[in-house]
Amino acid sequence: MRRELLAHCYRMMGSVHDAEDLVQETYLRAWRGYENFEGRSSLRTWLYRIATTTCLTALDNRAKRPLPTGLGAPSLDASAPLVQDNEVPWLEPVPDALAGVGGDDPASIVTSRESIRLALIAALQHLPPRQRAVLILRDVLKWRAAEVAEAVGTSVAAVNSILQRARAQLSEVSPSLDDPVEPLTQEQRALLDRYVAAFESYDVDSLVHLFTEDAVWEMPPFVGWYQGPETIAELTRTQCPAEKPGDLKLVPIAANGQPAFALYFRRGDVYEQFAIAVLTFSGERIGHVGMFFEEGLFETFGLPSKWEGPSETK
Repeated sequence: MRRELLAHCYRMMGSVHDAEDLVQETYLRAWRGYENFEGRSSLRTWLYRIATTTCLTALDNRAKRPLPTGLGAPSLDASAPLVQDNEVPWLEPVPDALAGVGGDDPASIVTSRESIRLALIAALQHLPPRQRAVLILRDVLKWRAAEVAEAVGTSVAAVNSILQRARAQLSEVSPSLDDPVEPLTQEQRALLDRYVAAFESYDVDSLVHLFTEDAVWEMPPFVGWYQGPETIAELTRTQCPAEKPGDLKLVPIAANGQPAFALYFRRGDVYEQFAIAVLTFSGERIGHVGMFFEEGLFETFGLPSKWEGPSETK
């Protein structure tokens, strides 16, 4: 149940750290108010109502969490100095394990890969909080309109109106909630191997063959974002601290129901934490890379700050 609630709060907040805090607050509120639980709904539904209210209250005082692509046009010069903004509350990726995706976890019933994809979470953050809540409760959790109305404190008619507006705003988003996440194909897995090999061997020229023509690369807290294989390759040549083969180590992980990697950068004889990369396929090539540099994410993903071999992640 905890992972279900964490996934719900993550969709609302766009931050795994905020989500963990709000799940804790949800359980605290539930404990304090349990004597008022009348049993008219299931305990699970009651906890979701508390979690939704807790998130809506928190969002009253917090700015939306964007990705750089939500702030403006792409950067034209990949070799220009990077601009970092640590004041923006950037969107964060979520580990599959924390969100209960896949495996035998009962939470996977309502925590499908479709509903925590990075592109969808980024799009949700642009909806007003109540629209966000209604859309998640209706289209992800499949609640009835009457249940949603009670959860957000409004009428059924208002819920239907809010849902219509929310769906309209997300109509241009790709992927949408209706698009299934298919298992990686053999060709996609082979391309991921080539992606790892290109970075670990510092073969920048090979990168242009891995991306779609309109591929996007973004890396909060840096505000710029970059489009196209040649631009991404130039960005890597001029901005990546790696200079030679062996400077980077990529460790496979899973985030947002998508393939992802923890990147470690070699300093002397030690590989130190560098970034978390979440990849999105478009067909048989990579269409998007989100590179996240927040240091606390390595701990969130259960990763060591220094890499000495596979045994450290067991």
